[in-house]
Amino acid sequence: MKKGLMLCITILLMLSSACENVETASTANISQTNTTREHESETDEPNIPENTAEYCDGVWTNLDSETEKLFYGTWKVEKLLGFANSYNDASEYPTGQKMIGDEFIIKKDFFSSKGLKNYKDYQHELKNPIYKLEFICYNSDSFYRLFKTDPDPLHININDKVKYIVINDSSTKLGIPLSFFIVNNDRVILLVEATSFELKKADT
Repeated sequence: MKKGLMLCITILLMLSSACENVETASTANISQTNTTREHESETDEPNIPENTAEYCDGVWTNLDSETEKLFYGTWKVEKLLGFANSYNDASEYPTGQKMIGDEFIIKKDFFSSKGLKNYKDYQHELKNPIYKLEFICYNSDSFYRLFKTDPDPLHININDKVKYIVINDSSTKLGIPLSFFIVNNDRVILLVEATSFELKKADT
């Protein structure tokens, strides 16, 4: 009788211990699952720009003093960044080496791209050029929407502010086939047709 009672108690203790282990493991799994879901929720959250403007602003104004301070100077073509999606002149610029190292001058009363020595079509020398800020984009989505250019190869991030500058001949009022992106008033990108080049100031 005693042996039977002891056997029953032993079996009950074993069952109780097994239940506790199952409950503990279940609780741990639930906790881990919740943590994983929270982590996935954080990492999967879409990047939303601080300024959610869908389109770039068309401004067509003169350059502000902050932009002038960065923009004026002697610039050197440092490297090829990428091409617009609308059309691709990669056959002309497969690596950008024909412009790398070339220089041009941007001053308030003078512009010269004669330093782009391999391309006569892009060689201009203007007295009293007209510099115009044509568009301002407040995020990479609006930038892509307007210029049909992938912002990633240009190192344009989601919250970057991009100004688009064009140059006109003051005597004819006609534009030249060179334009510029200014990113956060910190970087200058040369746009030649559908090709973008990183610039570096040569006179600093």
